[in-house]
Amino acid sequence: QVQLVESGGGSVQAGGSLSLSCAASGDTYSRYCMAWFRQAPGKQREGVARIDTDGNTNYADSVKGRFTISRDNAKLTTYLQMNSLKPEDNAIYYCAAGPRDSCYSLRRGDFDYWGQGTQVAVSS
Repeated sequence: QVQLVESGGGSVQAGGSLSLSCAASGDTYSRYCMAWFRQAPGKQREGVARIDTDGNTNYADSVKGRFTISRDNAKLTTYLQMNSLKPEDNAIYYCAAGPRDSCYSLRRGDFDYWGQGTQVAVSS
């Protein structure tokens, strides 16, 4: 099993930046596909970015060129650097972990472990 704890959310003006972290516990972290999802009020949870066990990344079209996902297996931590933030990025951001095959897509149901979420608020 993996336990995930997000941190780094907050409030920022449009155009600003935030960095999220997801600290994992467990000795099999390096074997997991890691991802970030987000859920805005009244909307379904959507995939934002994923990173596989080899460090390959993939992003939702809405964040390409603005967000960067990375991982540090030695620190058991996954990061999401968010630049050029927009009001439409307002959401609760969740870290997720899943088996290696989870990284073939970014479907919520493919991920087994979730953090509690961290709020990101972007004002215009």
